[in-house]
Amino acid sequence: MGAAQQPNWPDPEALDAAVSKLRSVPPLVFAGECDDLKTKLGAVARGEAFLLQGGDCAETHAGATADNVRNKLRVLLQMAVVLTYAASVPVVKVGRLAGQYAKPRSSDSETRQGVTLPAYRGDAVNGFDFTPESRVPDPQRLVETYHASASTLNLVRAFVTGGYADLRQVHTWNTDFVRSSPVGRRYEQLAGEIDRALTFMQAIGADPDEFHRVDFHSSHEALILEYEHALTRIDSRTQLPYDTSAHFVWIGERTRQLDGAHVELLSKIRNPIGVKLGPTSTPDDALALAARLNPENEAGRLTFITRMGAKKIRDVLPNLVEKVTAAGVQVAWVCDPMHGNTWEASSGYKTRAFDDVINEAQGFFDVHRALGTWPGGMHIELTGDDVTECVGGGEALAEMDLSHRYESVCDPRLNRVQSLEIAFLIAEMLRNRTSPTA
Repeated sequence: MGAAQQPNWPDPEALDAAVSKLRSVPPLVFAGECDDLKTKLGAVARGEAFLLQGGDCAETHAGATADNVRNKLRVLLQMAVVLTYAASVPVVKVGRLAGQYAKPRSSDSETRQGVTLPAYRGDAVNGFDFTPESRVPDPQRLVETYHASASTLNLVRAFVTGGYADLRQVHTWNTDFVRSSPVGRRYEQLAGEIDRALTFMQAIGADPDEFHRVDFHSSHEALILEYEHALTRIDSRTQLPYDTSAHFVWIGERTRQLDGAHVELLSKIRNPIGVKLGPTSTPDDALALAARLNPENEAGRLTFITRMGAKKIRDVLPNLVEKVTAAGVQVAWVCDPMHGNTWEASSGYKTRAFDDVINEAQGFFDVHRALGTWPGGMHIELTGDDVTECVGGGEALAEMDLSHRYESVCDPRLNRVQSLEIAFLIAEMLRNRTSPTA
């Protein structure tokens, strides 16, 4: 089978030039960092840690600014501290950032008012503006994607090692519109408890490095094969190939064909990897993918990210988890409660209902609890901004509010208040799952 969901590049010479450039640039991440994340995901697979993976549906080159990166990092840090403190479980933090610039589409073209143009496939491929010039796939954008990813990673590294991720900053992460919300006030109470705990630890002479910095890793869907191939490098320590475009890459629901080019590529690299499994996935599909992608059955190597939809998860997931577990497959189970719950509002905006997102997350926990398996994590599309893209939540956003600040170039994201709200709800699910009486 060929490569699914690839752009129709009009100029082969321009593509060759872009790929040659990418082959010569420094790696964005290092093999040792990927191995470190694989070790952490091994703990997730064994039920000893929880994965929080979040960020934009589709990053834009223009969005690679200090403010945007800080805002996304801030909400993920807030969510992680809520999960860690409220559920008493280590949280592995992975951003859906520094590479999430390409999107699969259901159609190669888009028609508006009788005009048909190529579909927008993300800033790595073409422009969002609906003009013939903007929509032509341009391989130079792959080089721009590399530079935007490098800028984003540089900012993230500076923030997480330069004091911003220090636990003593928990109050300063709760600024602006969030602070005045009910969930923001609840966060302030938790931050106060953390402050008191830190003061106590300091008083007895305990001040570990973990209080001052966090490990934060990057991830994206490995979609555009020329980009991923060009950034695959041989590790000088082991002579094994790593995709140095991100620490963790995944295969999407539309590109997980067992004999497809995406599975072939990810079977060769040594990064920790993921596969999205939608409602049509069967246990045989999952077992075949595990055999192909993780033949050594190494814990931390493979993550299954389920995206079933709130109405289907309780019916489809149990059989998958049961059969994969019975086969002895080492895998981390993670829930993506976003992608199966998208619908179009009467205004034409794509949206998601907060209640559906929570319902799918709860279904994920219910299934794992019934089977005695570990609900390993959450994969959430979110932003650190005050957008109005998903309806519901504590702010009770309605369909009529969507036009107020709808900024996503692809799918609707939870805003910062909704993200913090879901963190508290998931922490409660985790606490119930891990409590001695559960």
